[in-house]
Amino acid sequence: MQFTQGLHRAVQQQPDAIATIHGARQQSFQQLQSRVARFAGALQEQGFKKGDRIAILSLNSDRYLEAYLAIAWLGAVVNPINFRWSNAEVIYSLIDSHSVALIVDDNFAPQAAEIKAGSPSLRCVFYNGEQTTPTDMLSCDALIDAAAPIPDAEAAGDDLLGVFYTGGTTGAPKGVMLSHANVFSSGLALLSENLFADHAVGLHAAPMFHLADMMVTISLLIRGGRHVFLSAFRPDSVLTLTQQHGITDLLLVPAMLQMVVDFPALSEFNTSSVRNIIYGASPASEPLLDRTMQNFPTAALSQVYGMTEMSAVMTVLPPAMHTPNARELGRLRSGGRSAHHVQVRIVDEHDKELSLGDVGEIIARGPNLMQGYLNQPDTTAETLCNGWMHTGDMGYMDSNGYVFIVDRSKDMIISGGENVYSVEVENAILKHPAIASAAVIGVPCEEMGEKVHAALVLKAGAAVSQEELYAHCKTLIAGYKCPRSISLLDALPISGAGKVLKTEIRKPFWVGLGRNIS
Repeated sequence: MQFTQGLHRAVQQQPDAIATIHGARQQSFQQLQSRVARFAGALQEQGFKKGDRIAILSLNSDRYLEAYLAIAWLGAVVNPINFRWSNAEVIYSLIDSHSVALIVDDNFAPQAAEIKAGSPSLRCVFYNGEQTTPTDMLSCDALIDAAAPIPDAEAAGDDLLGVFYTGGTTGAPKGVMLSHANVFSSGLALLSENLFADHAVGLHAAPMFHLADMMVTISLLIRGGRHVFLSAFRPDSVLTLTQQHGITDLLLVPAMLQMVVDFPALSEFNTSSVRNIIYGASPASEPLLDRTMQNFPTAALSQVYGMTEMSAVMTVLPPAMHTPNARELGRLRSGGRSAHHVQVRIVDEHDKELSLGDVGEIIARGPNLMQGYLNQPDTTAETLCNGWMHTGDMGYMDSNGYVFIVDRSKDMIISGGENVYSVEVENAILKHPAIASAAVIGVPCEEMGEKVHAALVLKAGAAVSQEELYAHCKTLIAGYKCPRSISLLDALPISGAGKVLKTEIRKPFWVGLGRNIS
């Protein structure tokens, strides 16, 4: 299994088929392979070799895909950088990974000099943009045009494909080391779920540095499907490209999905080409899923629960569990069952497997399990205890293997001696017609230790009081789980991976207390 395998197969079977579309530019698989082989040759001519770490700091584009493939073709290791990071965070990842080259586009060329000055391992910066090449950078296009193609180094299997940094929401980012086999196996698992089927046209709407979009990349590569690129997410752009290019498969984090589904002019677009909508990275509320099914009647919905350390795929909730007929089974609230390449268990603090229905930590293993955290052997050993990924997520499993994720363990609230899991409260809150999005946290309470607090984003023109929301929630969940206080925000803070940053919401309530729990 190798990252470039699908490209070779597509050139063999459909060399003249369209491989990539970015704006007015498109190229066939034969043309894509030619540029990739010459890009790898250019990197080799500049002195780079198998095993070197090469970073990409760029918005989504066909050039990003070319860089991904060329780095793998050379046998080097990619470091795809979160473009929402500060320069200091970028520099951290370059130093930590010992990246020797950086590829930037027009959007990030202006900050490259500062980044290079702070990154002693960087030997050069490559410009992969559309404008005039800065004087202190090397033009990718010029180098590709001048370079001779080189043979694929055939990096595969356990060879390191990339160092993918986590969001760093609980401290310094961790570099997750993923092999070719890790990523490829998760792509195969998604294809086995009837996602990215024959003649798939996928949209790169999520940022390409993230493992969620990597699943679009690898699945389309394996299938030989068409890649369409959206540089920066906008709901109207998603709908325009869907109509223009006949997008069949959409992968969106729930925050993106909500903006697309609730876009005022949605009905003016033809979205009948969409066969699959995949969502994940954070929970999606049932009302949002209802609106999605109503507004995309041709699309089957699938949820993927995963994490970077598991090459983004652990469990899958298939379309059958999203239908009205299956709603009474209650599995729409689950994360699905283990993907075809993964084993999943629920365990206690001693790694003893728990009985069905009991809440414990979700652990998993499979061929997609990371090799470890770069430069962090102790954290790796702790996280990969006994060969299983210890996710830090709390959940339970039902009698048919469906995994219900109740919270991150650190997000558990203990109020008056009772455990409250925020996801359950959030699902109840989001059934209120005034609420657009919500995040539930525990805040200090002298009487109860902690009390449930809800940070809310209201729909346009809507209003809600704490008393009204409490009464609403009490019709759905136990009283001790209902919000005892609320705050109104213009928007929830979101990480580059599309997850709500509860650490940011908690900060004002726990300042000066020395810890974030009672």
